[in-house]
Amino acid sequence: MAAAAIFAPVLAPFPPNEMVHAAFDAPGVGGTLGADGLGRDMLSRILYATRYTFVATLIATTLACMLGVTLAIIAGLSKGWVDIVIGRAIDILMSIPQIIFALIILAIAGVSLTTLILTMAVLQSSTYYRVTRPIAGDLAAMEYVEVGRLRGERLHWYLFKEILPNMVPSLLAQFGLGLSSAALFISSLSFLGIGIQPPAADLGGLVRENALALSTGRLTPLIPAFCIALFCLSVNGIVDWLVGRYSDKPEVK
Repeated sequence: MAAAAIFAPVLAPFPPNEMVHAAFDAPGVGGTLGADGLGRDMLSRILYATRYTFVATLIATTLACMLGVTLAIIAGLSKGWVDIVIGRAIDILMSIPQIIFALIILAIAGVSLTTLILTMAVLQSSTYYRVTRPIAGDLAAMEYVEVGRLRGERLHWYLFKEILPNMVPSLLAQFGLGLSSAALFISSLSFLGIGIQPPAADLGGLVRENALALSTGRLTPLIPAFCIALFCLSVNGIVDWLVGRYSDKPEVK
């Protein structure tokens, strides 16, 4: 799926917005996967939609991981009022339903790919904080970290030399869940009409565009829905394999 997203311009038989078939043509008659309601080739649309889903999901999850883990480490090392302020701010963020928060932000800032990515990153960062804060606190109390503290090491030393290497298995598992969650979230927003805007579309947008096909007996919207499910299953499988590989190695000290 990653290769399909990267090489979409090469693999797509038609431009994604070109009307080359009759509306809702069946597979075979209207290309490999049929056509949508405007006669656009579904295979081409799905290849480009997968690219949007991949880019938005990967960037948003990476930013969320960086933000949440950094805040967790700062809170774990600082403790005191810094830990309390960060923790209460995260509690407030998590108390707001994600879809409502996204609707408010997008209504104020306008719908764009950048706004979507940043909104998802902020929302997901709270989960990374909650997962990594106890781990960061435990690691910060280790003797080898205390030795570095007595040597006068700076924050980046704790972050990259001691704490992060020992958090990799937990971060890998959470990153995989975050990728799946972000893919489902952006697909949900696009299905509601506030995600990637037409004529471009991600996989959730393709489900929305072709939902009426079900009333005519066509299974067109189920194809991008299957791609969303396949993406989530694939990510979870890869992350499980990586966690298993990393867990077999000796603990980093």
